[in-house]
Amino acid sequence: MYEIIQKLHSGWAYLAILLLVIAVINSFIGLFSKKDFTERDRKIALFALAAIHTQLLIGFVVYFVSPLGFSALGQMKDAALRLTSLEHPLMNIIGIVLITIGWMKHKKLTTSESKFKAFSIYYGLGLTLILSKIPWGLWFK
Repeated sequence: MYEIIQKLHSGWAYLAILLLVIAVINSFIGLFSKKDFTERDRKIALFALAAIHTQLLIGFVVYFVSPLGFSALGQMKDAALRLTSLEHPLMNIIGIVLITIGWMKHKKLTTSESKFKAFSIYYGLGLTLILSKIPWGLWFK
């Protein structure tokens, strides 16, 4: 059961990160080209938000059904265990919170430039944090 959920978490990550990258690139293009914020731009950001929140929920299931459980938290000297049991979840939660703040913030803004700027900053920072703590060595096994 654990292996299936972990594979789902790893596989869904490709889609979630791809959608997040597309949303960040789209927001930078909109910001720098000074185009109007359209329904298409909103949907791109919304799909990225939904995918990354789904990834978070799958990640919580993986974390709590892991054979290591919370026992790995006591072994902080092991870098690989520390990454998967503490750094990866914590940094990704912070990144997802930033992405969610960007989504909430854009709803209160009125100009296209400010909406694209909010997505560029918050989604960009969230993506950076998420990419910084992906266990790349486990991903490509």
